[in-house]
Amino acid sequence: MSECCGVNAQDKEQRTLLWTVLGLNGGMFFVEFIAGWIGQSSGLMADSLDMLADAMVYMVGLYAVGKAIEYKAKAALFNGSLQLVLAGFILFDVIRRLISGSAPQSNIMLWISLLALAVNLFCFVLLSRYRTGDINMRASWICSRNDMIANVGVIVSAGLVVWLDSPMPDLVIGTIIALVIVQSSWKIVAEARGLLAAKPQVSHCSASSAEMGNKKEGTDQAQSKPKSSCCN
Repeated sequence: MSECCGVNAQDKEQRTLLWTVLGLNGGMFFVEFIAGWIGQSSGLMADSLDMLADAMVYMVGLYAVGKAIEYKAKAALFNGSLQLVLAGFILFDVIRRLISGSAPQSNIMLWISLLALAVNLFCFVLLSRYRTGDINMRASWICSRNDMIANVGVIVSAGLVVWLDSPMPDLVIGTIIALVIVQSSWKIVAEARGLLAAKPQVSHCSASSAEMGNKKEGTDQAQSKPKSSCCN
């Protein structure tokens, strides 16, 4: 079966992979969000929203698997735009805690971040083979890489909170995570806009096997027309 007229093995593999990382990121979002709320940590809250953004990236990636490049670009544009919005929420939380004050609990920050790092490392390894693939699979790999950087940052900030006896390291890492999300998501948005601006021509399977059989009964002129390579 041709790649155009059916879902190929690679599409099925990508769907299975995306469902796996979607489940892991979705679960870690709830764990980190609750832990960040209880532990009064902007870093954990930021990382949890990053996990949520990644889960939604994978959901849109599932939609785009096997579709034409135009659909992939639109899905990537949505992904990048969503991450920009979530980065804004993270910065808002940092400013709120800076004004009202906070007392982040370093133990919660440390252990939850270590768990999140292990999960993201596993996702990163699974997605690494697609780091040079289509725009949505590449965006998924970038998200996983950024998550690991964020996890390490939260771990370091947990140690600094204890050492300096100050919430500032937690607020700083929350801000850094937000800025990293802005940088990577803007890159995804720019690439998606470039693909959409190019407006590539996408071939479609417009003839069924029955219609192709009927071509043999046409005129000599119709028989001389080249057949579509899509559905042969």
